[in-house]
Amino acid sequence: QVQLVESGGGLAQPGGSLRLSCAASGSTVPTYVMGWFRQAPGKEREGVAYISKGDEYTYYGESVKGRFTISRDSASNVVYLQMIALKPEDKAVYYCETAPSWWLRNPWTNVGTWGQGTQVTVSS
Repeated sequence: QVQLVESGGGLAQPGGSLRLSCAASGSTVPTYVMGWFRQAPGKEREGVAYISKGDEYTYYGESVKGRFTISRDSASNVVYLQMIALKPEDKAVYYCETAPSWWLRNPWTNVGTWGQGTQVTVSS
């Protein structure tokens, strides 16, 4: 059984930081690509960042470039999202997604395995 467990969400002040973690478990979990997307109320799903095994491919959404950093521990199947300089518009539920390599043919449109999501709120 594939399971993705996210942690690290919460409340941060504008300009603050948070670090999200996602641990993938299960003998068949596809982890070639691990990443994060977010969804805010009333808005479409937005790809935030992804990273492939061996760090060969990385991607950041335009709205988070320079502020968010994705990394992974492939031995443990854990992906991290370090978020700094948080803005109120970063408020959303952040979901972890893992996928095999074919996902990269059409990132964020192809559907991998999703976690349950973790809430990030940025407010003073």
